[in-house]
Amino acid sequence: MTVGKNKKKGKKGVKKRLVDPYTKKEWYEIKAPNVFPQKNVGYTLVNKTAGAKIASDSLKGRVFETNLADLQKDEDQGFRNIRLRCEDINGSHLLTQFHGMDFTTDKLRSLVRKWHTLIEAHVDVKTLDGYVLRMFAIGLTKRRPNQIRRTSYATSAQIRQIRAKMVEIMTREATTCELKDLVVKFIPEAIGKLIEKETQGIYPLNSVYIRKVKMLKTPKHDLYKLMELYSDSGATAAEDAGKKIHATEVSSAEKAGVPATEAIVGE
Repeated sequence: MTVGKNKKKGKKGVKKRLVDPYTKKEWYEIKAPNVFPQKNVGYTLVNKTAGAKIASDSLKGRVFETNLADLQKDEDQGFRNIRLRCEDINGSHLLTQFHGMDFTTDKLRSLVRKWHTLIEAHVDVKTLDGYVLRMFAIGLTKRRPNQIRRTSYATSAQIRQIRAKMVEIMTREATTCELKDLVVKFIPEAIGKLIEKETQGIYPLNSVYIRKVKMLKTPKHDLYKLMELYSDSGATAAEDAGKKIHATEVSSAEKAGVPATEAIVGE
């Protein structure tokens, strides 16, 4: 053996003990706001609180992406992806807020048509509760009734007018309501139908959608407003609004001196 060379210490074949990384993690359930019928989105993992590293700090601000078909329980809405951002934690539940929307790639490519003009527009808007969003609209020209010409191309002047009308309608619809009301407009494509209706005089359009919504800036966190999105009062009021009032219930309520509407809600 060479003089001065150290001998190897330790036994041969001894391996380092492996520790399962999942033993240091815990599960949290993701909850969606009341604007969506399906409240349970799924689960997410996070490292358990250890020392100065707190689990809630790692979860707040985390963005989750899910399909609108799962949130709406409607397979016809499968071409939209919804992003939800964790705003607060309630026990083992993550309370989320709408953070963006986008089309799936296959839906976006299926909209492109030969011999038609594709028109797009985008605008930055601010809702009444302080959220700054960037909205993207898309639409295609369509054939007029009894049209003989094969192509349906809009002129440059018509494209500019349609794009200006898109920007005007998106700004008007977004700046006059809060974020939760704006999300309700996105689901049935109310803004797209409004654009299609108001641009008929310029050039007929079809397949008009708000294809993408991007969150640019959020206001200061307000726990009270966040909890309003998870209260059941809005859902109960919507159910009661469509409930039939029977004559026996009305008469018994009037005898007790209570309005009939209050008697139904009280059930």
